[in-house]
Amino acid sequence: MSPTILLSTLNARYPHAAFGLRYLHANLAELQPFAVIREFDINQRPIDIAEQILALNPSLVGFGIYIWNVRPTTELIALLRQLRPNLVIVLGGPEVSHETDHQEIVQLADHVITGEADLAFADLCRRRLVQGEIPPHILHAPIPDPARIALPYALYNDADCAHRIIYVEASRGCPFTCEFCLSSLDIPVRQFPLGPFLDALQQLLDRGVRQFKFVDRTFNLHPVVSRRILQFFLERCCPGLFVHFEMVPDRLPEPLRELIAQFPPGTLQFEVGIQTLNPEVEQRISRRQDHSRMEDNFHWLRTRSGVHIHADLIVGLPGESMESFATGFNRLLGFNPQEIQVGILKRLRGTPIIRHDAAFGMKYSPYPPYEILENSDLDFATLARLRRFAGFWDLYGNSGNFTSSLPRLWNPDPTATSPPSAFHGFLRFSDWLHEQGARTSGVALPRQYQLLLQHLLALHPDDASGIRQSLATDYQKPGRRDLPPFLQDQSITGTPERPASNPRLPRRQARHLPAAAPVPGPDPSPETSPT
Repeated sequence: MSPTILLSTLNARYPHAAFGLRYLHANLAELQPFAVIREFDINQRPIDIAEQILALNPSLVGFGIYIWNVRPTTELIALLRQLRPNLVIVLGGPEVSHETDHQEIVQLADHVITGEADLAFADLCRRRLVQGEIPPHILHAPIPDPARIALPYALYNDADCAHRIIYVEASRGCPFTCEFCLSSLDIPVRQFPLGPFLDALQQLLDRGVRQFKFVDRTFNLHPVVSRRILQFFLERCCPGLFVHFEMVPDRLPEPLRELIAQFPPGTLQFEVGIQTLNPEVEQRISRRQDHSRMEDNFHWLRTRSGVHIHADLIVGLPGESMESFATGFNRLLGFNPQEIQVGILKRLRGTPIIRHDAAFGMKYSPYPPYEILENSDLDFATLARLRRFAGFWDLYGNSGNFTSSLPRLWNPDPTATSPPSAFHGFLRFSDWLHEQGARTSGVALPRQYQLLLQHLLALHPDDASGIRQSLATDYQKPGRRDLPPFLQDQSITGTPERPASNPRLPRRQARHLPAAAPVPGPDPSPETSPT
């Protein structure tokens, strides 16, 4: 029997299961038997996707629209309009929840639901397909009560559980008002009932899921809830368990620390949004964070726990010059996170960051993902350099492949503990890589090592043996026994370290684990923080 309702989207990559579609399906109630989910990705041709959609002969198709898929989905819907004019097309998602007036994709659709459509989509389907009504073109979904939303976790199938990222959420909303972020419009924070949520997590664990990505914007906002969830995972800790949380960087009270310290190294990953360490820029974009408490929390996490820290910085914020960004980058690197993701500011639809456009000459690309092109502090050429810096830093700095050798880019003395300017040292390397025609992705690992070796030898020609030794140590850290010919040197000593423990972790996180991971212990100076 052909479905009446088709739920679809174009994911960025196959492993990214569409969380939103599963919520819509779970909340269709009596219409569930007449609905199916079909996911595609942005690497597929729209005409091929159209063929698969029309083969299912749906009456109504709901598409999830995001910055990464709006352009190919617009092409796809234009094809569907040509081939099946009577097909009802419904859009939802953050990209079509704001500034809908002049979007081509909005004009192509029959209906657009703005906001959280978990319950509103089912209502629209009933009105259109069952009652024969023609609802308005734009429907504004009221914020739903999480207690009324049916949880979607049973809709992850066995293939999802085995091969895809399993997204979960204990809450929605964000209490902060950062002007660059869509979550700043999503107030207040609302918690899902904890009992049913933990039951759903248990069912996923029973089905073999070991990697969970929480999409809550502020997981540690309410430490009592956070503690119960952490305790749940701690009691079920097993090889390969990996849990990702987005954390507020300056809130880590002692009850949370006590639990965090008990997890095996690499089990927890905290994504910590720093974005800027310039107080004037923070104030300008309505961002609040306590730097001293943040630094103390980073120090505690890196010395007293096995948490993998993924920290974020943004290039292009209004009033943030290159030197200001460099200062923030160097300071954050001194906090010693395993990864620093350097992102380029995006002008997301609906965010109030546009109020600074005139004062700071903010110019954005008119095409997704709407990245900043230039402003009064960073011209186009400078932002191009910083965009390359971000890509090469992810390739070299975040990969975990160059932990011993990379600091030689900015440390004249390899034993120095305080780099004078890691930012400028790596920027020089980034510029040099660009001159060599290197790309920021798709570079074979031996070639990455060869390029770094070549640049380090030019910087420190008198330390060729030490450079090769540190590169060889990095290359063999995961347990590789071989060495590329350009690293082979009779002066290289030692044997490869044993592979990092817990090899079932995601590859990048596993590479950051030391051969002998730190043993968590009691905190000598616990932070006191309001709960």
